[in-house]
Formats: sequence, structure tokens, C-alpha cells
Amino acid sequence: QVQLVESGGGVVQAGGSLRLSCAASGRTFSNYDMGWFRQAPGKEREFVARITRSWALSGGRTSYADSVKGRFTISRDNAKTTVYLQMNSLKPEDTAVYYCNSDSQNLPWGQGTQVTVSS
Repeated sequence: QVQLVESGGGVVQAGGSLRLSCAASGRTFSNYDMGWFRQAPGKEREFVARITRSWALSGGRTSYADSVKGRFTISRDNAKTTVYLQMNSLKPEDTAVYYCNSDSQNLPWGQGTQVTVSS
């Protein structure tokens, strides 16, 4: 069973950048389409970005929520069993706890990483 540990969150001013990491245990990481999700206070968890499985060390097709398109970039490193989320031009409305999971969300959820964007 793959286990997920997110890191890289923090407090940043609007317009700033952060890079989130999601380290996955387990040898089958490269078999999964992976996604980033976020949950703001009082709101449902929502999709942010996905990257398809890749048999190469990196790569995969990507897609994004409209709210982050052009600002966020998802990537993966299968050798490190890690998926990343580069977040640029951050806005206060990006404030949330960020989680990674398989695209079908069928893995145990990690603890997430808090991102706070101040105006």
C-alpha cells in the first residue's frame, strides 16, 4: 500500500511562490495517475492538478483546475517516488491544506501541508 507524506507549505505573500512535495512509499508509485487536491476552511476538498502515470523517470500528461491554470505546475520523479506542485503567483484564495493522492483518491490520505497566502 502506498503511503503519502506532503511537505513544503508555509506562509507567503500574494504573488509569491512555493513548491510542494509529496513523497510516496511503495514500489508501485509509477503505476498511479497522481493528483493534488486542496481544502480551504469550511469548504469541500477540491481538485487542483493531475499527472498521468509514466514509465519513464518523469513526465506524464498534466491537467489543472481552471483556477490554477497558468500558475501551478505538477511534475513527478518516479525514481524518487515524489510528485511536486510548483505554485507561482499565489493568491489569498489559494490558502488551503494541500494533499496529494492518486487521481482516483483511493490511497490513504496523508496529513497534508498548509499553504497560507497573505494579501
